[in-house]
Amino acid sequence: MAEQERKGNAQVDELRAAALESKAWPYEEARKLLKRYPDGAPAKGYVLFETGYGPSGLPHIGTFNEVLRTTMVRHAFEAISDIPTQLIAFSDDMDGLRKVPDNVPNREMLSQYLGKPLTRIPDPFGCHESFAHHNNAMLRQFLDQYGFDYEFASSTEYYTSGKFDDALKNVLRHYDAIMDVMLPTLRAERRATYSPVLPISPTSGIVLQVPVEVIDADAGLIAFEDEGERVEQSILGCRAKLQWKVDWAMRWVALGVDYEMAGKDLIDSVIQSGKIARVLGARPPEGFNYEMFLDEHGEKISKSKGNGLSIEQWLTYGSEESLAFYIYREPRKAKSLHLGLIPRAVDDYWQFRGNYPAQPLKEKLGNPVHHIHNGDVPTSTLPVTFGLLLNLVGVMAEATREQVWGYLANYVPDASPERYPDLDPLIDRALAYARDFVAPTLHRRAPDATERTALERLDAELATLPAGASAEDIQNIVYEIGKTGGFAELRDWFKALYETLLGSSQGPRMGSFIALYGIDNSRKLIAEALAR
Repeated sequence: MAEQERKGNAQVDELRAAALESKAWPYEEARKLLKRYPDGAPAKGYVLFETGYGPSGLPHIGTFNEVLRTTMVRHAFEAISDIPTQLIAFSDDMDGLRKVPDNVPNREMLSQYLGKPLTRIPDPFGCHESFAHHNNAMLRQFLDQYGFDYEFASSTEYYTSGKFDDALKNVLRHYDAIMDVMLPTLRAERRATYSPVLPISPTSGIVLQVPVEVIDADAGLIAFEDEGERVEQSILGCRAKLQWKVDWAMRWVALGVDYEMAGKDLIDSVIQSGKIARVLGARPPEGFNYEMFLDEHGEKISKSKGNGLSIEQWLTYGSEESLAFYIYREPRKAKSLHLGLIPRAVDDYWQFRGNYPAQPLKEKLGNPVHHIHNGDVPTSTLPVTFGLLLNLVGVMAEATREQVWGYLANYVPDASPERYPDLDPLIDRALAYARDFVAPTLHRRAPDATERTALERLDAELATLPAGASAEDIQNIVYEIGKTGGFAELRDWFKALYETLLGSSQGPRMGSFIALYGIDNSRKLIAEALAR
């Protein structure tokens, strides 16, 4: 037992030493936190990671992305430090509704509540206490599905319960200094009405954007004008909220946030909130600015536009790991995020996962799957690629999962859901993706004269092969016909195979496809092409 413990400690030490040198971005971020507390844990006893969410629209993958990436940094920090950690997912659900989202029902009803806090607006879906409660529930469902270790926090609950009372009074005590930070960043007309504090109208319930006078900071008392009348009102008890840059800083200070990342479009906000945090007497958290996801047209993803993907959409066609893989890679590079990316993401994930066991430790720490699985990478493999599955179900038309497993037996002798449990759900996703995106685009054209002769040769060669011929043997035949079949370039032959047999301009390694689909079935495809 002592020897096992010694070996275990040695492995931990080796991992920690490698992580301290790794160039993988989560470890680079983790090292910033290590420098933040060179003498050990902070006074609160743990390092706090935060992610923020504005529930003014339905959550999408861009929202989920922040929690996933922050969790990866958290795990990286835990690999290089013994300081305990916590993660809080904070919902700014006291924010006033500025615009009715395009992708929700009962939009006309919602338009009657513009300007009111999101937790005081009815749920247009009719299933939760408020619009914010509905969107918060969706976010939590997303996070729970992935097994994230987090604490959910509601702005409304924190403002109402008094958790922010001391911090709110502190904002009033430093009101003028906060104004000095914010006013130079605003246009002249905005400066005239700006206040760090947004009172909630006792008459209309709207979050007001009006000048505010501090009456008694220690009591939390302010004065403002509402519908032509002077009102004196406490900012405590959820009767006011802060402008979001001030609110962000107040939250950092009140909770002791040590790390929070944000999109590149919020760099200026991070700077201003950092200045306000210092005014309030605290050090801003460490952070990371990532590039934004774009839709398939190159436009920024927006909750109100509804042009982003939902996690359900991705998981209809791709695995959870493929989504995490896509989110992990190149966070400082703007990337499109649409359903057409899924097949490549699935196959890339499995390729990196297959490479992982044989890699030296340094390379493992830079492998995305290390961060997706927090170092505990499964060892199972797939016998076929997702791309090959898509080609198979694309020519099978209305296939069932059982039929696909039957075809797989042509290619993998021991193919079964029990033998390859990771493949079984991928078959369902391949069937769905092929049905919704591949089948409508397929068009099998007739071959020209050169292609016809080559296809006839291929059919004759396949007729001589045994039913269990290997993919490599078939590929050699395909390759030889392409070299001697009168094509200007070998790729012209492969393109002809894809377009005449599969109906697509791109396709798989044909030897693998024919072995998977079966020689007899592949000969039928050739016969159909020759008959056009």
